[in-house]
Amino acid sequence: FFRLAVQYVMSNKPLDGAPSEDSSPSGAGSWVEGPFGYDTFLVHGAVAPDPATGAILTPICQATTFVQDSIDTYLGKGFSYSRTKNPTVATLEKKIAMLENGYGATCFSTGMAATVTVMSAFLSAGDHCIITHCSYGGTNRVARTMFAKFGIQFSFVDFTDPKNIEAAIKPNTKLIFSESPVNPILELCDIAAISKIAKASGILHCCDSTFATPYICRVLDLGADMALQSTTKYYDGHNMTVGGAVAAATKEIDDTIHHFLNMHGNTMSPMVAYLTLQASKTMGLRIRQQSATAQKVAEFLVTHPNVQICQYPGLPTFPQKELADRQHLNGLHGGMLWFEVKGGTAAGKKLMDSIQRPWSLCENLGATESIITCPAVMTHANMLKEDREKVGITDGLVRVSCGIEDPDDLLRALKVALDNL
Repeated sequence: FFRLAVQYVMSNKPLDGAPSEDSSPSGAGSWVEGPFGYDTFLVHGAVAPDPATGAILTPICQATTFVQDSIDTYLGKGFSYSRTKNPTVATLEKKIAMLENGYGATCFSTGMAATVTVMSAFLSAGDHCIITHCSYGGTNRVARTMFAKFGIQFSFVDFTDPKNIEAAIKPNTKLIFSESPVNPILELCDIAAISKIAKASGILHCCDSTFATPYICRVLDLGADMALQSTTKYYDGHNMTVGGAVAAATKEIDDTIHHFLNMHGNTMSPMVAYLTLQASKTMGLRIRQQSATAQKVAEFLVTHPNVQICQYPGLPTFPQKELADRQHLNGLHGGMLWFEVKGGTAAGKKLMDSIQRPWSLCENLGATESIITCPAVMTHANMLKEDREKVGITDGLVRVSCGIEDPDDLLRALKVALDNL
């Protein structure tokens, strides 16, 4: 996988190089002279018409094994066994590497499989990892209950101030694991500052950028060594699949992650890769709409008399507004927000139990459908209660994932639920 020569750190400016390596050097099958916009790469990145049939979509290569011509030419066509490498999955990996501006990418069966593989690959017994004090609940759980029993130390640190990370570094620190924005309270971390600290100490930095996606923040351009995505969320965006990916800044890191993927066997299926290839084409369209809707929802919530607090990076009252505007691309802040209502936990649960469609009460986020989630019961129930409360995840906190429905319909349903408290 090639790393795009152009750097496009803080805007979606056009990219050099053709999005795909089509076979026709001229005419109807050739690419017009670039550069090309980021949305063109979302549609065409790494995808070329099938050379055998001309099919415009990447075929689903639903095969376990691949016939070899001879022992001496083993892997001559690049594939042997789909646990290790599959043509459909490899195309998605190349596309994600392009979109994240990395050297390469590795796709997994789930986002948690990606997280577990990163920790397995770069942490050993006796090593130390600095991890954000608020993260996706599964990330917190796997650090506390699985890797800790293997003799790996974790420091759960407030990442809103890079000085906290610098102070937490030990001689045996091997990995810094950040998340921005964090799930569900939307705290941001200064990725460039943290990456600078990591590099100065020879420590790898992995940033879970699932909430932002590369459409809003490209963490590898800001110095991170790995960008982790739950492709289940915005890459898919349609509640169809579960999957994960890690884009790596260097060949060495990418090779290591692929090596551990092969050992773990937590490989993404060809069908999931195919569906993600199609769904990711509209990621830009979806995120622009979701961001606009989230802004409207947040502005409505802060004015409602029954709302105690609402946080969204697009609001002028957001505590890290300066960092949000500096780090997020094109003034977009994503489809996620959260709020609490007056009356505490009981009132929050009443709202979630009574919310009407088009809202859906369920887990997941980033989809075309707008979703209301109770993190304390659903996504973060596996965190220790005292840890949840320490970072502000109360039992009544309402996490909101805005979809692409008509915003007025969403606001009307919210108003009914809030007015009835």
